Order: sequence, then C-alpha cells, then structure tokens
Amino acid sequence: MAAESAPFLDMLHAIAPAPDRVGGLALYGWLIGAWTMDAVIHADDGTRHEAKGRIGFGWVLEGRAIQDVWILPGFFHGTTLRVYDPALDAWHILWSDPLKQYYARQIGRAEGRDIVQHGTAGDGVAIRWRFTEITRDSFRWLGEVSSDDGVSWRLQADFQARRTTP
Repeated sequence: MAAESAPFLDMLHAIAPAPDRVGGLALYGWLIGAWTMDAVIHADDGTRHEAKGRIGFGWVLEGRAIQDVWILPGFFHGTTLRVYDPALDAWHILWSDPLKQYYARQIGRAEGRDIVQHGTAGDGVAIRWRFTEITRDSFRWLGEVSSDDGVSWRLQADFQARRTTP
C-alpha cells in the first residue's frame, strides 16, 4: 500500500513555498511541522471533554497551499486545505472531517497578532476559528459558533498546541 501511494504523495507534497507567493504564504507558513495539542471540547449540551491530539502541517500543490491534518481520537480526524489568494490577500480555508461528516469553508486573514477565519459550516451556521497567543513553538486555537450571524459567539473548542518538530 505504501509503495502505491508514494507517487500520489510525491505529486501532492512540496518542500517549500512557491517563490511567487512567499510573502502571502507567511501567514500560515510558520505552522509547517508537527504539533501536539491539549484539547477542550464544549458540547452543545454543556458537557466538557478533554483530550490529547496531534496536528501536522505541510506545503502542497507546488508550494501554493498548505495542507494540515488534525487528529483528536474519539472526536475528529480531518484535514484542511489552505490556499492563499493574492487577489484577495486572504486565504481560502476548506475543512473536511469524513469521520464526523463535518465540512466548513472560511476566509482567513491576520487580525492584529491573531489569525482569524470566518465562514460557515456545511449546515450554514456561522463559524469563527482563531489562532491566538502565537509564538514560534506554540499557539492557542479557538473554534466558535454563532446562532445569530456573528453578533455573539459560543466557544466549542479550545486547543493549546506545542511544536514537536520543525
């Protein structure tokens, strides 16, 4: 199986950002590498769940995009494709979790020292995902949902991530 998937992985993977997009790709480029996370999930019924997971970020598609895989056993196993759009000076964010059948589309931009992604889940509900407290080797990720089109937000997920490899 591994030998059969190698040509596909070779076509997908890139070793560096595309030279014509280096500046724009920097917003998420610092994430490239492997991370662990301590996660707190806040269920709709108010139940709080704690778990440990891992995240991997890599350059893909000739270095014009970043793909990441987020694994939180028992909760989700999904991937994000992050594509920089020079015309918007923003990122198209596409999340897919085939385990939970949860899909989201967002636009990501820097807001102060944070990275903020606004968009909608597959059911049309407004979502906001934020990278905050960013350092070279750590970040906090907050996943929020709004039932009033962004007037107020409810925290669904709070992840504290630490780099394990560059």
